[in-house]
Amino acid sequence: MAGITFAAIDIGSFNVVMEIFEISRKQGLKSLDYVDYRMELGKDTYAEGRISNALVKELCEVLNDFKRIMAEYKVSDYRVCATSALREAENAEIVLGKIYQNTGMRVHVLSNSEQRFLGYKSIACMEADFPKIIAKGTAVLEIGGGSIQISLFDKDMLITTQNIKLGNLRIRERLMNLENEVLHYETLVEEFIRNEIISFKKIHLKDRKIENVILVGDYIPDILVKSIDEQRVIKKEQFLELYQKIISRSPIELAMLLNIPLENASLLLPTAIIYKCFMDELGADTIWAPGTQLTDGISYDYAERMKLIKSTHNFDNDIVMAAKNIGKRYGVSKPHVQMVGQVALTIFDNMKKIHGLGQRERLLLECAVYLHDCGKYVSLVNSADINYQIIMATEIIGISHMEREIIAQTVRFNTLPMESFDYLSKRTDLGLQEYLIVTKLAAILKLANAMDRSHLQKIVQIRAGVRNEQLVINLVTNRDYTLEQGLLTEREDFFEDVYGIRPVLKVKRML
Repeated sequence: MAGITFAAIDIGSFNVVMEIFEISRKQGLKSLDYVDYRMELGKDTYAEGRISNALVKELCEVLNDFKRIMAEYKVSDYRVCATSALREAENAEIVLGKIYQNTGMRVHVLSNSEQRFLGYKSIACMEADFPKIIAKGTAVLEIGGGSIQISLFDKDMLITTQNIKLGNLRIRERLMNLENEVLHYETLVEEFIRNEIISFKKIHLKDRKIENVILVGDYIPDILVKSIDEQRVIKKEQFLELYQKIISRSPIELAMLLNIPLENASLLLPTAIIYKCFMDELGADTIWAPGTQLTDGISYDYAERMKLIKSTHNFDNDIVMAAKNIGKRYGVSKPHVQMVGQVALTIFDNMKKIHGLGQRERLLLECAVYLHDCGKYVSLVNSADINYQIIMATEIIGISHMEREIIAQTVRFNTLPMESFDYLSKRTDLGLQEYLIVTKLAAILKLANAMDRSHLQKIVQIRAGVRNEQLVINLVTNRDYTLEQGLLTEREDFFEDVYGIRPVLKVKRML
């Protein structure tokens, strides 16, 4: 198959960017053009809570200009994504409607976890050394206009990712009136953000050794890339030299020195201070500035989904690991969730023709398994509803808000009776399609969870298959299985209601 031309558009907090790529199986991603239009949508959102009509009109004009450029390149497909400036705006739905009306473009507003996952993909796909770097303790630090995201990796696995609502544009707007009242503005910013960083360190770092920091975002990484060698790696001492140059100059001086717009220069100081504070607390010696953009991640994700390229890194495993680590934080039983996971996925994999779900739904089921007992950490009585609240309040990298709702409801109905669509749709954003996914996943989770009711992991081997309108599950156990068999009836009835076939257990005791 020949290569295609794809356009990735990022509607950010302080600019609107379009990057056009040529994508092919042979050469991967090749950037053809990059267009950057300065527009501080985040200034309106973070200060006023909504985006003004004037900015919406300007945004539509920019997007129509992008359409004309796409036509010149004969772009085959495109994707428009928006981040926190639009996500947090009170009039977001109105803005999206106006954009579609005036440009014909549908904008996908990324949840924070989706946005950071694409940012993470942009690094992984652009740098061949990424797997080697994250084999050691590594922190990916991404600074946007509205928030900071920090993700920890170790032994090629994602340990945790957390979002802090203290982006460079948000900080600049909050502290703008105080900047001229203090001699050392950097000290004021440090005091403003230090407590959040210390709290993150206490909860997530503990004794973990961080050797590398990957800087993602605008301005500072761009400057670093221009000032270092081709490896884009510098030592902490070099970063501190750059930091001193930035904090000792005014925005006007920085704009002239670095040949950048004054608006960009005004964000350099809070950005540099945020990086400096994290560097001090993390204790890393090596900094890597890959210089990637969200548009890289958008295009890579598109190419991956269209099977135009194949990743060497398992991104789905990062999502599962994030769910596992959340469960660990709430003290779930690792042997129990592993057993339930083995049973649930065996059932799922052997019912593909019956449930009609795909790999993405399988991933959501796996996340639900690892999170289904979190609520017991808070209350043994109201664990179902608390579990729902925990999941909805906790970001899982790479999972959209709707997918998180599906996981949370699946876990909730693991122990509670299933509610009707009419009742549930009045209290959630679930549509009928999402509701049906929840019922299918909940039926499997209910059954799998009951099959380890004693939490003793009695199942040694499991096979499943659909025969004669029955789901036949063959088990080999190492202990008496009377308890689990006796408590399965209610779960079997619900399973049959959902799928139209009844699960039948055939148990063989090991001698």
